[in-house]
Amino acid sequence: MAIPKFEDIFLPFLRTLSNQKVHTLKDVREKLARRFRLTPEEREEQVSSGSKRFDNRVAWTKAHLIKASLVDSPERGKLQITKRGLDLLAEKPKKLNVRILKERYFEYAEFRRKIRTSEEEMQTEVEETNTPEEVLETGYKQLRKALQQDLLDKIKDCSPYFFEKLVVNLLVAMGYGGAHEEKLGLSRDGGIDGMIKEDKLGLDVIYIQAKRWSNPVGRPELQAFAGSILGRSAQKGVFITTSRFTKDAVDYVKHLNQKIILVDGDQLTDYMIDFNVGVHETARYVVKKIDTDYFLDE
Repeated sequence: MAIPKFEDIFLPFLRTLSNQKVHTLKDVREKLARRFRLTPEEREEQVSSGSKRFDNRVAWTKAHLIKASLVDSPERGKLQITKRGLDLLAEKPKKLNVRILKERYFEYAEFRRKIRTSEEEMQTEVEETNTPEEVLETGYKQLRKALQQDLLDKIKDCSPYFFEKLVVNLLVAMGYGGAHEEKLGLSRDGGIDGMIKEDKLGLDVIYIQAKRWSNPVGRPELQAFAGSILGRSAQKGVFITTSRFTKDAVDYVKHLNQKIILVDGDQLTDYMIDFNVGVHETARYVVKKIDTDYFLDE
């Protein structure tokens, strides 16, 4: 049997967890390989990044089922079916795919919406453009959006203290501050309310507020922050949130004499990816073209 397509693994994966015990991903992967009767050669088949094709598809299956709350990860590397997953299996479904998950489960549909590019949309775009470079670009954008959403989920699960460290590390990676231990004056109110040197010489300071929120940040929070900056005779501030800012809040900041930068969840995770905070590289693709100068006949 050939290596199954991505969505063809969904239902067998869920059935493998049906005994309600805690499983490791490795255990699930081995059972699925036997279920699909994969040969040793098929198990070793690799994608161009160097990872094994089947293992890669199983890992993505796990991620999608977790987003649909059909599977839970009680601890790192461990998996267990949820009540929702058991309820779905009790219906004896004949198939399970991305479309069904989007139609049935709001959380999953929201996850797919935030990624903005579904597999179906990606396929349409690939067919329309039909060039290898654009296929790579589309795939990259999809992976990046999925990573951004995963980062936000991780941040919201972390403690306020960890969030404080994350923001400090990000600002350091972006080139702000003097000595590392002097970066920020931290409060213990579940967020950050402090200041950081704009440069290594400390010629100016930037006041910072960060909210690890799910609800949108509105104008009142921005007014309070602007007031606190004004009370310190300062002109620069950065407000960071894991959620988003209301239109009223954005409009308010535009008309201030002070310079306040708003960083929402999307921008925060963009910076984390660009400055390698909380992420690491797993693959690199090098695209080459003919060196026409080499072939010049002198």
